[in-house]
Amino acid sequence: MSNRPNLLFLMPDQLRPDFLSCYGADFIETPHIDSLAERGIRFDKAYSTHPICVPARASLLTGLNAIRTGVTDNGQWLRPDLAACGIHTWPELLNQQGYYTAAIGKMHFYPWDIVHGFGYRVACEDKRWIKVRDDYHEFLHSRGLRKLHGKEHPDYHAGKGATVSPIPWDASWDHFVGSEAVRFIDEYAGEGPFAAMVGFPGPHCPYDPTPEYLDSIDPAQMPAPIPATHTPPEMIRGNVRGNRGDWNGVDYSEFTDDHKQKIRAHYAALVKQIDDEIGDILAALGRTGQLENTLIIFASDHGDYLGDHGMIGKSSFYEASCHVPLILAGPGISGPAVNQEIVALLDVTASLLYAGGAALPGYLDSRPLPGLGAARTPHAALFGATSSGWMFYDGRWKLCKYATGDILFFDLATDPTEEQNLAGDPAHRERYLAMDAALTQELMRSITAANSDRRVYSGNSMWNDDDFGKRGWQRRYPQPIGE
Repeated sequence: MSNRPNLLFLMPDQLRPDFLSCYGADFIETPHIDSLAERGIRFDKAYSTHPICVPARASLLTGLNAIRTGVTDNGQWLRPDLAACGIHTWPELLNQQGYYTAAIGKMHFYPWDIVHGFGYRVACEDKRWIKVRDDYHEFLHSRGLRKLHGKEHPDYHAGKGATVSPIPWDASWDHFVGSEAVRFIDEYAGEGPFAAMVGFPGPHCPYDPTPEYLDSIDPAQMPAPIPATHTPPEMIRGNVRGNRGDWNGVDYSEFTDDHKQKIRAHYAALVKQIDDEIGDILAALGRTGQLENTLIIFASDHGDYLGDHGMIGKSSFYEASCHVPLILAGPGISGPAVNQEIVALLDVTASLLYAGGAALPGYLDSRPLPGLGAARTPHAALFGATSSGWMFYDGRWKLCKYATGDILFFDLATDPTEEQNLAGDPAHRERYLAMDAALTQELMRSITAANSDRRVYSGNSMWNDDDFGKRGWQRRYPQPIGE
């Protein structure tokens, strides 16, 4: 067995930390995810700084923030000449270290079957992309089944997206991904270590657990959502309009407490199913003798409002949307431990590279997580960006500026549910201005770095360059980053 660890990155889609028992949820039991926290480090202040499916994944793949990748919403993707720009994905860099890289489940790449350096790929894409003919499509077809849009589920509209899957558990999205991950672990016989990412499509909507998992949840025990007392009306209207689109087709203009309670129960049932799949993956590592030599990172790309502030889904910088679970377990890490440092989902990238023995590229925005033994500088604050907003968060104070013109400023120490917007409060004006200046500085740095491919020269200008002075001189494009 190699003395370098296997690397396993487990990432459910749209999972909130407060729906895991290891993060304090008393209405659900997630023993297998809890077991990772028991033997590792649980990060209580982990954030997805780009809390939308595709931007989060583009940043994870490259180690760059969303301004620098240019991917700030689900309709964008990475440029195809990344390598010519001097930027390499983490699987490409780990391939160079002798790792066998694998991507199993949802990756949300464009095109969906591109590999981006992964040597092994089993695709089960987004639950909303029912026309994608991926490996899960072929699996369903072999059983006389097909992918279903949410509206094809019973009582989908009445339940505001909370429904019961007509597809049985043993053919469900998340069980397919879990089973394929187990099969990979059982059958892997490579000479070197593996580095695998396992992306579960759930608990992303539609909230469609199978009956046996729904029966394990008591809807009456669901925590009440945060009220919408202060949420800017334009943000609510935008959220409602977006969900009416064909991809979802649910109208949330009427969104009662009963609707929210039902959605939360169905979401919790999906979380239970994923926990069982992770239990099977851990069991496969154990029976193949690989558990003790596998570094496991568990995290999610973003959260889900589930009715908090009157909204559903994600994409803002409210806690329900951007606060994510993050657990680190494996060789050299003793637990249970709880870390209160602010860390970013983006830090997973540098952590995988460091643990795999790869040199960290100087262009990274990602930093190794604490606990790995890497020389590192803790984040003083986290910078977040999407196409609709920006965030600056120092672990207590959170400043959010949105394309709607809304500005939100919260003190999470005294207002953890983000119900008191302090943006216009004179008592906090000095702190607000300081954070706004820091946000502006980070935006300017990122925008400049995002245009490195267009740079003609660095350092001294070319006023005294003979070649530049000749006719026919051609600039190098794209200019590799750092050159």
